[in-house]
Amino acid sequence: MIKETLSDRLLKGFFILAIGLFSVYCLLPFWSVVASSFASEASILSKGYTFWPADFSLEAYKLIFKDNTIYRAYSVTTFVTLAGTVMSMILTSAMAYALSVKSVKYRNHIAFYVYFTMLFHGGLVASYLLISKYLDMKDTIWVLIIPSMLSAWNMFLLRNFFASIDDSIAESAKIDGANDVYILFRIILPISLPALATIGLFYALGYWNKWFDAVLYINDKDLYPLQYLIQRIMNNLDYINQVSADINIPNFIPPAMTVRLATTVVTIGPIVLLYPLLQKYFVKGLMVGAVKG
Repeated sequence: MIKETLSDRLLKGFFILAIGLFSVYCLLPFWSVVASSFASEASILSKGYTFWPADFSLEAYKLIFKDNTIYRAYSVTTFVTLAGTVMSMILTSAMAYALSVKSVKYRNHIAFYVYFTMLFHGGLVASYLLISKYLDMKDTIWVLIIPSMLSAWNMFLLRNFFASIDDSIAESAKIDGANDVYILFRIILPISLPALATIGLFYALGYWNKWFDAVLYINDKDLYPLQYLIQRIMNNLDYINQVSADINIPNFIPPAMTVRLATTVVTIGPIVLLYPLLQKYFVKGLMVGAVKG
């Protein structure tokens, strides 16, 4: 064991202090958003953003949670995120494993076909006609999941990680009579948790923040995802601000700023809570597919 010198301890202490100060610096804006979301609109306009609400108010949150609409949107987004992430991980893992096995015939041709979709796309009109007319998924919750189930970029990242695993592990299992499905789910995936956590987080963020697909394909209010509902609320508030400015209603201040801050807190809360759970895997997964060995 190498004994640390005084200079080593001082340098380590300096790094810890620098990282701690930088973490506080990154946390302060988020705390300001949370604190200001509990302030009144008048205090925000007069005193600006603060680290503690000068005039405590829950009006912004009451406006957001005034009926069951936000809860229904939360349930839709939660289902889309959970179901979509699980289905995407199964499909991505299966395809990545197949393309990482050197004995698979035409695997390079299939990989090029997938890579080709990253360079060229049929366009918005073609996608809309395919999904709404031929697949008939308009106004269904599956339109928020199925078209985004496979990301070519994530698949190639996971394929590179699988390719870095020693081939002798799978070969030993095949000698014992294991098939590819058993090898994938019982051997490859358990030793690929860093990569799976990283790719899964990418998918979860994508599904959680999904709103543009709802603009195109969702007309049923019961199927509005959270992000699209928040966007509609903000658009309505902008309209109220414009009307109130034109009419000049006395003593009426629309809670535009506080609602924006409150919606930020409401929408990012669950995703922020995911990071501590995935932190130990996410740090390792940042190098997914980058190092072979």
